[in-house]
Amino acid sequence: MARFRYSMQSILDIKLKLETQAKQEFSTAHAVLDAEEEKLGILCDRKAGYERQGRELRQGTLRIMDIKENKTAVRCLENYIADQQLCVKRAEDELEKARQKLTEVMMERKTHEKLKEKSFEQFLMDEKKQESKEVDELTSYTYGQRRKKEAGSSVSAS
Repeated sequence: MARFRYSMQSILDIKLKLETQAKQEFSTAHAVLDAEEEKLGILCDRKAGYERQGRELRQGTLRIMDIKENKTAVRCLENYIADQQLCVKRAEDELEKARQKLTEVMMERKTHEKLKEKSFEQFLMDEKKQESKEVDELTSYTYGQRRKKEAGSSVSAS
């Protein structure tokens, strides 16, 4: 039996490498998004702490300077939070791009794997035809040899 060799195996190998690379890029983008979201969470927690501190400052003896500093700190953190939200949005966009690229690369790989499967099925069908042809030829040869022997023995019997 002949050995199956897929003519576009090198392309399939490249598609597999591209898929692995796309998976790594997706993983990296996901890690970046997680880090950006964590930074945002920390900033929100700090802001909540300053707001809590501001409420406490207003309940006791009023110290105007401390209250102003607290308001400034809250406004500053609001700006940081707004900037961080933009960073999170950019990371989400990058993650979505990586997801789309991964999906595209996976579809290309699957397409090439289907082509390889079809090529292998065709190879098996061709092998089966060739085997059947060889069996037919062998049967015809054997039948012909038997007929020669029978014809030769009937001539010598007469």
